[in-house]
Amino acid sequence: MVPEKSVAVRGEVDVGRLVEDVVGCKWSMRLLELVAGGTSRPSQLQRACPGLSTKVMNQRLTKLRRLGILQRTVRGTKPPLSVSYTLTPLGERFSRVVDEVKSLQRWVDESNAG
Repeated sequence: MVPEKSVAVRGEVDVGRLVEDVVGCKWSMRLLELVAGGTSRPSQLQRACPGLSTKVMNQRLTKLRRLGILQRTVRGTKPPLSVSYTLTPLGERFSRVVDEVKSLQRWVDESNAG
């Protein structure tokens, strides 16, 4: 098992920009939600996101890695390799922010409904 390091370096993370980059992209939000919920394999992520192309999924996963939110782990040395994604410590904390954004949206929706 070889975990790859994220491209983000400690101290170089702009949290405001991080929120913009992830919250502003429906696919990044969905992928983060799935990984936080335990879905880790690319094929599982793909099946859970109807309408998401492989190309865009890989771009979003790469971006989340660069931001330091996800960690990619490759098992094996010969194809077919086994690839999985997990949250980094930053990703775990960030997923709580995303959960709060979704909670706020539910509250707004309920307030407007009544």
